[in-house]
Order: sequence, then structure tokens, then C-alpha cells
Amino acid sequence: MEGTVRNGETAASPEVVFEVAADLAAYPEWATGVSAVEVLETGADGRATRARFEVDGFVKRISYELTYDYDYPRRISWRAVPGDDIKDMEGYYAFKEREGGGTDIVYALRVEPAFVIPGFLRRQAERQIVQAALRGLRRRAEEQGTG
Repeated sequence: MEGTVRNGETAASPEVVFEVAADLAAYPEWATGVSAVEVLETGADGRATRARFEVDGFVKRISYELTYDYDYPRRISWRAVPGDDIKDMEGYYAFKEREGGGTDIVYALRVEPAFVIPGFLRRQAERQIVQAALRGLRRRAEEQGTG
């Protein structure tokens, strides 16, 4: 996948990190730039399968919908529904238990906005989104427990 891929780690277990990342409605509490999330559809397990996001972008406030797939507790992946602000977006979180405890996290993101933005700015935005999300996810997961 083209785009930005970053690694992080946390003392929290993969199960805790997965649950934090899967709780989309709570993103405005910890994910930098996410101002609102509306869960539109849920699966039989109660997890969101489709959600609408509003984020404060570099140039403007951006709204988009994502569809989700889950592989508990290893991976959460998403893809955008094409819209006015986002032509295409895909990404994933991957979680792997660390030897001795904790979790290695991989976050990958590729965004193609529906408006004109120079490639270098898009890549810079991707990097900043990914770095901020990893920091927020780690912090929130460690607050939730390191079990």
C-alpha cells in the first residue's frame, strides 16, 4: 500500500489497544483533529462497520465515511466511501504482542482528497495524522489498562 506507514509501541495488551481503536465513537476524546464521529452501521458483534467522521484538515474541515473490517485482536482496516472531500482513503492498524508484554502497533494510511492539494502537502498531512494517531492511541490504551 502506498502512503504512510509508521510503527509504535505501548505497554497495553493487543486486546486493550484493539478495543480502544475499535471504539470509533470515542475518537473525538483522544484522536487529534477528529471533531465528530457518527456510527452509521454496526455488525452482529456491535462494532461499527460504517461511520462518518469530521476532522479539522490543514485547509478545511473534512467530512468522510469509512467502512471497517476487524480481525480481533490483530487488525482493523478501513476504506473510504468516495465523497465530496475524500476520493479514496484506505488504512489499517495492526497489533502484535511484544515479547515480555505490550504491543507493537503498525498504522498505515493512504489518502486521496477530492480537492486539489500538492502531493508533498498530502504526504505531510498523512505523516502528521499517523504520528498523532499513534501517540493518542498509545496514551488512551495505557489509560485503559496495561493488562
